[in-house]
Amino acid sequence: MGRLFAVRPSVAFFFAVLALPALASAQRGTGADWPVYGGDPGHTRYSSLEQIDASNADKLEVAWRWSARNQGPNPVAASQTTPIFVNGVLYATAGTRRNVVAIDPATGETLWTYRFDESDRLRDAPRVNSGRGVSYWSDGNGDDRIYVVTPGYHLIALDAATGHPISEFGRNGVLDLQENLRTREGVPVNGSIGASSPAAVIGDVLVVGAALHVGLRPPSKTNTPGDVRGFDARTGRLLWTFHTIPEPGEFGHDTWLDNAWTYTGNAAVWAQISWDAELGYVYLPTEAATGDYYGGHRPGNNLFSTSILTLDARTGKRVWHFQTIHHDIWDWDNTNAPILADVTIDGQARRIVAQITKQGFVFVLDRVTGEPIWPIEERPVPQGDVPGEWYSPTQPFPTKPAPFERQGFSEADLLDFTPEIFAQAKQIASQYRWGPLYSPPSLQNAADSTRGTITLPAATGGANWEGGALDPETGFLYIPSVTAPSFLSLVAGGRVSDMNYIAGGGRGQIAPGVPIVKPPWGRITAIDLSTGDHAWMVPNGDTPTTVAERLKLPPASIPNTGKASRAGLLVTRTLLFAGEGTNGGSNLWVLNKRTGERIARLDIPSGTQSGVPMTYLHNGRQYVVFATTAAGQPSEIVAYALPQ
Repeated sequence: MGRLFAVRPSVAFFFAVLALPALASAQRGTGADWPVYGGDPGHTRYSSLEQIDASNADKLEVAWRWSARNQGPNPVAASQTTPIFVNGVLYATAGTRRNVVAIDPATGETLWTYRFDESDRLRDAPRVNSGRGVSYWSDGNGDDRIYVVTPGYHLIALDAATGHPISEFGRNGVLDLQENLRTREGVPVNGSIGASSPAAVIGDVLVVGAALHVGLRPPSKTNTPGDVRGFDARTGRLLWTFHTIPEPGEFGHDTWLDNAWTYTGNAAVWAQISWDAELGYVYLPTEAATGDYYGGHRPGNNLFSTSILTLDARTGKRVWHFQTIHHDIWDWDNTNAPILADVTIDGQARRIVAQITKQGFVFVLDRVTGEPIWPIEERPVPQGDVPGEWYSPTQPFPTKPAPFERQGFSEADLLDFTPEIFAQAKQIASQYRWGPLYSPPSLQNAADSTRGTITLPAATGGANWEGGALDPETGFLYIPSVTAPSFLSLVAGGRVSDMNYIAGGGRGQIAPGVPIVKPPWGRITAIDLSTGDHAWMVPNGDTPTTVAERLKLPPASIPNTGKASRAGLLVTRTLLFAGEGTNGGSNLWVLNKRTGERIARLDIPSGTQSGVPMTYLHNGRQYVVFATTAAGQPSEIVAYALPQ
């Protein structure tokens, strides 16, 4: 079994839950509105709207386009925002300054814009990007607010109607998240921590995570820890802090050996946070600790890194947790919101949480207790030989569902369109070690003359921040993923870092844009959570035209490879919408959600889908909306609807 730990809720907890204002159920999806980044607090990305269906989807047209042209110093930066829609208004983030914009849902007209100048804080921030969106809160009596977490790590409260800061929140509407933050000696807070995802709003509590610099080649083993905090939605007052790297006396402290807890950082929650208002729980997907591929300075299993962590939203107390990787040295952190759903399994109604992972697993647990829905087995995994590294002897393997991606690497995974291509792929792979899932990173100049370790899926996934979508009608979980290898090598820290080892180099392609592994390189997989079985899998998009050209093969001789990009998914009562993703093409596909069969293809007028789609109903008209990015052009938000 995976290592699961839970605590029993107290009687006081149940009274606290009863005091929470009513919110959308965590698993029911949305109707006319889209009030949360993932549609509902359970991030199902499901809507019950059905005006757009299989009979008319091919008639969808662009209703309006909103441009980020004047939004900050770099409007051409890729946009990952997903708008929310509440009370007849769309709200989104735009530009690297992460301006907040209110947009007319019928015309795309800008209603108001809020800009916050962070000066040097913006320049030094670790995640300077558009962010993934905003949060909404209401007291039910006319106090309606929009919250944004800025790149420089401020939390700002705005009047939803005017965009003016809320004076009683923080200091004139601005809360400095660098204050009251656990720090490490010698590591400046400014520049070490920020965020990309919006805050979770459960009752009157704002739950905020963090994002730090990418940990491939960290300058030091010492880094800022990624603690999670809860704030009062009205005032910004700090309510609680949860230490994702436990201190003495806290649960999990014994999983950090040799006092590694005193200096190690990261273990943050940079992905979206889910919550169940009825239970009063928040569900946190945590990342790995410092650094990504070498953990010799942090021996032990390292709770609560790379875990599903469930907290009482009122108090910040741990309810239960499940660690999906012990002592993560593959950068397979949990990158997307846990999906909450009510599903009938083996004839029994179950309240579940499903965590989609980079390594191609879906961990399905009871969201009340954390107990696995299907057995999760601790199995022995390969051990390495990097000096000073600490290796977990086992890792958790779900018995169901089956992996949605190929796992581990062998000769059978090599691209074999022709004998010559297979030989070339084999020659590239021969320079590296490979093996089953969890084969550990190795030295770039190892004693056996290998240059590192090939892992499949890649360190970026598999799945990533785009997450999945869940249809409560069918029980199907839809997952976008990429089939690509990583070449994980380690070199001495030397003058770059005080760590013994940091990430080295390594790559291998048959030709530019053509990996050494068999396709499909991008895919969408549907899993029936009522049984744990796979329902279908289709490539994400079509084979890029460059593949045949670069391999000098007839296009007809190449199967549909899909595009090496993760789709942005949206599921409705009638359809599954799939944009091809940032590295895909300018296509929005409309699929049969039960079979994966293509129903329609729509042209995206400005580059590729880069923000995950959402939908809403306004004045009797259904819209499908998402952010787009095009090389050298300002990012846009594009809306589709049926002709009037």
